[in-house]
Amino acid sequence: MELRDIEIFLALAEELHFGRTAERLRVSQARVSQSIKQQERRIGGALFERTSRSVRLTPLGERLRDRLAAGYGEIMAGIEEATAAARGQAGTLTVGTFDIHHQKIAAVLDLFRQRHPGCELRMREVLPTDPFSGLRAGRIDVGVLWLPVREPDLVVGPELFTERLVLAVAPDHPLAGRDRVDMEVLGDYPVVYPDGPIPDYVWQAHTPAVTPAGRPVRPGVTVATLAEAFTAISAGSVISPIGEYSAYSRLRSDVTFLPITDGPVLPYAPVWRSAGETSLIRAFLRAAGDALLSPPATL
Repeated sequence: MELRDIEIFLALAEELHFGRTAERLRVSQARVSQSIKQQERRIGGALFERTSRSVRLTPLGERLRDRLAAGYGEIMAGIEEATAAARGQAGTLTVGTFDIHHQKIAAVLDLFRQRHPGCELRMREVLPTDPFSGLRAGRIDVGVLWLPVREPDLVVGPELFTERLVLAVAPDHPLAGRDRVDMEVLGDYPVVYPDGPIPDYVWQAHTPAVTPAGRPVRPGVTVATLAEAFTAISAGSVISPIGEYSAYSRLRSDVTFLPITDGPVLPYAPVWRSAGETSLIRAFLRAAGDALLSPPATL
């Protein structure tokens, strides 16, 4: 079966109308009819039921559509990627990360730039309290976000790195003199709460709603940014788990960071719109996979 015949079959399976299929593929209606008849003779069974009023797939046609659609998508993606590589990948890819996390994927970014010098790579910051808006608005093509992400319109790629949490407290806070703490202390003091559209299930991977013993974790001051969180923490009104990369990159006199012995470890992965996947995003994922074959950078 020729590739053009596969295209005709899949288009007719979607349109269920010979005229619309011909118009969509810019061929004659006779060409569509001839192609389908040839395929049916080759296979030995009817792929479509035709009447004067309607066209619909037979059970045999439905099975063939399901198998061919996946293969055709892979073929076209391969052709698109090979063409882009031959011509030199061009365009703009915008990658969003939390705070300084672009440093954690520096090897990925460097490899992508080496492979695609004709592409402009832009970086944007993602607010932890609003992780998905930039993706959905098209301001960001791919975001490196902590998991889980269970959004029906978003796709999650392979894990890139993990991050431990530390507890941020004011220097004069009762916990500040300890060498380390456990998650149970979150039941003793109010914690930072996000002022943004982050889903509860995402935030609770970072700051759970209850302690390991089942005590409620009380929300305190609401914040929209990390800077606001540090300001509230330094005032002593709240405590909060903070990602260690953000914490140790900005050691400050008004906030003390304590290791959490049993804190969650957050995995981070690329996330993009299922309806917005491009060859550049696929190129970024390939660069990520290849860069991760090297030993990860240490803090």
